[in-house]
Amino acid sequence: MISDAMIKVAIANDTLIALEALRRVIATDPAYELIWSARDGGEAVALCAQQPPDLVLMDLLMPGIDGVEATRQIMARSPCAVLLVTASLHGNTSKIFEAMGHGALDVVRTPIIGPRTMSVMNAAAEPLLAKMATVTAFIGKSVRRQRSSKDVPVRSLVGGPLPQLIVIGASTGGPKAIAQVLGGLPVGLNIAVVVVQHIDQQFSSGLAAWLDGHTSLGVTVAKSGDRIQPDHVLVAGTDEHLVMQRDRTLTYASVDDSTPYHPSVDVFFSSVSQHWPQPGQAVLLTGMGRDGATGMADLRAAGWRTIAESQESCVVYGMPRAAVELGAAECVIEAGNIAKVLLNESEKAMFSLNEA
Repeated sequence: MISDAMIKVAIANDTLIALEALRRVIATDPAYELIWSARDGGEAVALCAQQPPDLVLMDLLMPGIDGVEATRQIMARSPCAVLLVTASLHGNTSKIFEAMGHGALDVVRTPIIGPRTMSVMNAAAEPLLAKMATVTAFIGKSVRRQRSSKDVPVRSLVGGPLPQLIVIGASTGGPKAIAQVLGGLPVGLNIAVVVVQHIDQQFSSGLAAWLDGHTSLGVTVAKSGDRIQPDHVLVAGTDEHLVMQRDRTLTYASVDDSTPYHPSVDVFFSSVSQHWPQPGQAVLLTGMGRDGATGMADLRAAGWRTIAESQESCVVYGMPRAAVELGAAECVIEAGNIAKVLLNESEKAMFSLNEA
């Protein structure tokens, strides 16, 4: 008998040892109840419709319908929280972010079963349990837990006009939407971009590399001490908060336990509103929750152009909706058209600079 207070969890994984590891991790926390397991994506899609779970632990590579297509179909037919749990990271970065584009909330490594004791190693189980607690908090459930690329050096900007700064925040479905926006931005307009996407730090370099293949701008993970550079995109790269300092360098700040989003779009946007000396453009893309709305309000008050993705193109209309309701978003636009708006403003700014 499953209590209504319990969080209903399902597993989609075709590997027996991984399936057993996930079952054992779930069994360690009485807040979770395993309601079914599927051996391929097609079975998972059918079971989600028959017995809707609160959370699906979705493998990436499975026979027949894989985790990417299964996620797409589940989110279209019987939406629920999907957490990618996979051992197949190398060579599958594009699949991870494609699945996140369809609505998967996050990704974590598959826990490992000890070869002798056949018990789940604590060090491997903890990241999964932490991700499950975070995801269930996003969907309005609560689990109390104890907190237990091609990176290229970015040159310092010395002299010359400041770049036209674009800041982007995103969560659920964000990678695909970010790629759409960045893909429409050319080099040569003195544009610089900083992206804060809710994603575990072990996948941030993969995200940067994947985005780098979708834009003519250079994309790298932000490091402490980096400065904003034209024709370059910096991506938040740790579970700490990315912030801009008074000297306009970027750094990482320790996480306040009261902040559920790591890294936080609100924290970054607010720091930019305080320390970047000229108005730029801010974009808040698809995502669950409210992160980014308050920070975007700070930017709008500082004279920035603020854009929220419209409900029509969002995987989850949460963060953009919060910005609209708060009055933080100056305009609401489908993801595919955001780059055009950004370019229009950037070309105006470039023309004014040349005239001066």
